[in-house]
Amino acid sequence: MEIKKNHLLVLAENQQIETPRLWLRPVTMADAEDLFEYAKDEETTEFVFPTHRSLADTKVAIATYFLAAPLGKYAIEEKGNGKMIGTIDLRVDPIKEVAELGYTLNKAFWGQGIVPEAASMLLYLGFEELELVRIYALHDQRNHRSGRVMEKIGMKVEAQIPAARKFRGQIVDEVMRGITREEWQKRIM
Repeated sequence: MEIKKNHLLVLAENQQIETPRLWLRPVTMADAEDLFEYAKDEETTEFVFPTHRSLADTKVAIATYFLAAPLGKYAIEEKGNGKMIGTIDLRVDPIKEVAELGYTLNKAFWGQGIVPEAASMLLYLGFEELELVRIYALHDQRNHRSGRVMEKIGMKVEAQIPAARKFRGQIVDEVMRGITREEWQKRIM
């Protein structure tokens, strides 16, 4: 009988991840002001979550999303200055051995390759440490920036989902992109 890796143990052992420019680490309540800086911005949050109206909204979001189940969820922190500039997460389905990637970045840091750098480390974690078969991500069809990030890390369009969900009173069409372990290994060889 094959014994699968315990995804919670692997994520618990990989709560701190270093990239050339970044630290990926657990989100804490001390990140509230940095997170609120971009969570209150409508352009940054347009496609991802309701815009925060107060620092209290941000604190509730940290407590209910990041602290309630922290494994696989990371603050993106710039090395050197300790500023939290975004979040990224890998939501693992251990039964299917797949994961969904999600991210948000302060718009002051857009266009610098930060999310692809962080996401590449989570692909490594997912495929090498967790031994997943596939990692995918979804984006609002209108969110071309997010689609571009996914392309940069090797994700291909797998589906276009009409009327995938309702967000801010509008029906949203989504694009699903993904990469298999085999495709990822070919990219890094």
